[in-house]
Amino acid sequence: MTDVLRRGRASLAFSFFAQGATFALLVTRIPAIQDRYGVSDALLPVFLAAVPILAGVGSVTTEQLVKRISPSLLLRCLQPVVMLALVGVGSGDQLVELGIALAAFGLAVGGLDASMNMLGVSLQRAYGRSIMLSFHAAFSLGGIVGASLAWAGAHWHLALWVSYLPVVAVLLPAALVASFWYVDGKASAAVQDEPVKGEGQAVVFKLLLPLCLVMTFAYIGDSTVSNWSAKYLKDVLGSSEQLSTVPYNVYMVTTLLGRSLGDSGVRRFGAVAVVRIGAVVAALGFAVVAVAPGAWVGMLGFTLLGLGLCVLVPQTFAAAGRLFPNASDAAVARLNVFNYVGFLIGSPLVGALGDAWSYRWAMLVPMVLVLVTLVYARSFAPQPDRYGGGHERPRTADVGRGSNGL
Repeated sequence: MTDVLRRGRASLAFSFFAQGATFALLVTRIPAIQDRYGVSDALLPVFLAAVPILAGVGSVTTEQLVKRISPSLLLRCLQPVVMLALVGVGSGDQLVELGIALAAFGLAVGGLDASMNMLGVSLQRAYGRSIMLSFHAAFSLGGIVGASLAWAGAHWHLALWVSYLPVVAVLLPAALVASFWYVDGKASAAVQDEPVKGEGQAVVFKLLLPLCLVMTFAYIGDSTVSNWSAKYLKDVLGSSEQLSTVPYNVYMVTTLLGRSLGDSGVRRFGAVAVVRIGAVVAALGFAVVAVAPGAWVGMLGFTLLGLGLCVLVPQTFAAAGRLFPNASDAAVARLNVFNYVGFLIGSPLVGALGDAWSYRWAMLVPMVLVLVTLVYARSFAPQPDRYGGGHERPRTADVGRGSNGL
């Protein structure tokens, strides 16, 4: 029966991978999208802000939908919508077409992110040990692949639809096939011979709030890197334009590395210790970036940021599942909204502070916010009736490991 869990884990990891690649293909080609549709610099922020706002709406809607349909069915339906919306972004030539495609992408991606993490939380509970970071490692790997394909498309001056269509043609049918092995929370409980819990537990926002704040701070840090690392290296640290493209790739690689190793750290030291170490390393990374005398020291700072920030988001979802075991889907959906809150706040905040003050000092703001995570670290502690007395629940069956820990 544990083969069911292995297949469920591998299929969900592929969904995370496909979403990472899809998202990277969109965000790394924003200048090309702007040129294709003639979007002005004044109008571009409106389009960019609309996506996370609609994603938040999609996440809230998902909380209601999963009361009627399973998260696995919702994920199976939404992933193709996200991929087809990406093709739509690359295929149109009118602003209204761009608006419709981005609206579909935003609404669907909110539900997709929420449902993927719902399944990840329930699978981790069935395994009785930390596996959540491995799913987000797959997302990081997909982001690296997507960014690399986007670079190739830009290098060869390919039309957007030419860059997007072959990738979607490969990923979409593969994701649909894999989706038939998803494992929902009730199914995973049945595999482990556990009682199927009801939905009677209410999500108390006061209890969830610390995790919401951590999620927001983590994404403020993440959006700072994704939106400002290239400009910071070039304009503040005096690097070449070519070198300025490297920090984000370094950040993604170290994010993949940290998430690949992170589950082992949680199993050995516990989630609280891993979150604290991640917050301190991320804060150190921001400090190094702020005081860096040159580009290579700045790159060291962004490397530390990847290693530190990468553990916070997966562990925040996992902690929400432990905090509300009978209503984990609702908790994950609400928590996921703060992913987009952080994304919306981070980039404008650093940009405004950089213009009004200096970009070096602006880097200290996300540093302080990440350090605030230390105040809420106890929220990540296992609950006494959840995974047993230690960091992991004693397993009733050998669930084993596949290749690359999947």
